[in-house]
Amino acid sequence: MTQQQESVVTSERFESGMTWTQYLDHIKRNKAKFQYNYDETPLADEDADAFRRLAELPNGPSRVLVLGEDWCPDVFRGMPVMARIAEAAGMDLRIFPRDDNLDIMGEFLNQGEHQSIPVLVFYTADHKYICHWTERPAKANAEIPEMRKLFDGLDREKDMQEMRRRNDEFQQGPMWGSWRTETVAELRALLEEKCG
Repeated sequence: MTQQQESVVTSERFESGMTWTQYLDHIKRNKAKFQYNYDETPLADEDADAFRRLAELPNGPSRVLVLGEDWCPDVFRGMPVMARIAEAAGMDLRIFPRDDNLDIMGEFLNQGEHQSIPVLVFYTADHKYICHWTERPAKANAEIPEMRKLFDGLDREKDMQEMRRRNDEFQQGPMWGSWRTETVAELRALLEEKCG
């Protein structure tokens, strides 16, 4: 995103977004998966302290906007991680469904063309853009080919129930959990680089 242009995300627009609790009441799909990923993402004290210190800086991330959709695995894994960070740091977290806010999505396209989600956009207390993070950590991108091997030999139409079972099992396994942990590490490094 080029910051020369005026953002559609004004301070007032930001404040119109849903809080984490409001979003949980709003979602139609995967509520249990959002809750599971939230419950399975306790922050280490060191990380919680680091995010709190960053948020307290004059140029620190005191606000965070999240774009997502409840059907997306990267969202129901990543958004709960951001909710945990926001709670620990005292950040004002506001959530916007992507498909109802395509003008916001247009400012944060992945590689200038993809509507990848979630997008986490960090702002100062006086609503100055700091940085944003998109979709999933690098570790997840690197491990997706390995994850896809879980479905080798299955036919998408004939074996849908088995594919769903394996996918649900994967989403409660160690690789999936490591992607949540890596999201915390990437966000901390990004914010320390931009604000620290």
